[in-house]
Amino acid sequence: MRDAYRCWVMLLCGLALQAQAITVQGDGLQPIEIDQAPQRIVSLLPSLTETVCALGACQRLVGLDRYSNWPASVQGLPRVGGGLDPQIESIVALKPDLVLAAGSTRGVDRLEALGLKVLRLEPRTHADVQRVLRTVAQALFLPEADSARVWREVQAGVQAAVQSLGAQARQQKVYFEVSPTPHGASASSFIGETLTRMGVANILPAALGPFPQVNPEFVVRAQPDVIMVGDSSRASMAQRPGWSGLRAMQGQRLCVFSADDADTLVRAGPRMAEGAQRMAACLNRAAGQTASTGAGR
Repeated sequence: MRDAYRCWVMLLCGLALQAQAITVQGDGLQPIEIDQAPQRIVSLLPSLTETVCALGACQRLVGLDRYSNWPASVQGLPRVGGGLDPQIESIVALKPDLVLAAGSTRGVDRLEALGLKVLRLEPRTHADVQRVLRTVAQALFLPEADSARVWREVQAGVQAAVQSLGAQARQQKVYFEVSPTPHGASASSFIGETLTRMGVANILPAALGPFPQVNPEFVVRAQPDVIMVGDSSRASMAQRPGWSGLRAMQGQRLCVFSADDADTLVRAGPRMAEGAQRMAACLNRAAGQTASTGAGR
């Protein structure tokens, strides 16, 4: 009788464990099934690393891409390459029960062939950030209320940045450069969406795609009032044909962001509000310069 009771209890426990398994749909073609809450996570995209930590699960990370650097608590974790050159053997050696990767990360098919669960997510818009927060929370077996709380905080921070803009700051045209190749942030990117909420004009239309490569002459023709770039772009800007004649260059209406600030600005994740605050501060400074120098469009 006791053996029968034990078998019945084991059966019930087994059914309970099976019931805990969830199916999560990322950006891949097929959803993945996760049997239990992942405790060993490798993240191959900084915004995904930051999402895990914003959800309060930093301690589950065991490996990261080379660019993940926030929060400070993750900086001592093993590095396993980047999206273009993930170190497959190093990832496998960490024995992750979940790998978070961008849709464009190379080697994902090989990781899956080796039996690893890979959740592909690549946020590019505000809606994507909200969806990724919700999906990662689901994959980590966290309550939906956790992702909703983080998203509300992000939205409140972005709105505070919007409200901090002066009237003159809202009348400017902006060129935002995300890399010195150069690639810019168009109106369809999460950066462009933030600028739209601020009421400023983006010289790169949504039709170009979120982060198009930009012909420097296009910027000359568009004559932005304000140029936002990372420090890595500073050296090349003056060498671009016609850029010395840009009113923004001549009036020093430039926002050159440090590497740390640039990281915050170009990652579509839970620090979007901080990025919005940096953009708002830039626009307010530029508007002040415009008023004091008399420079206009």
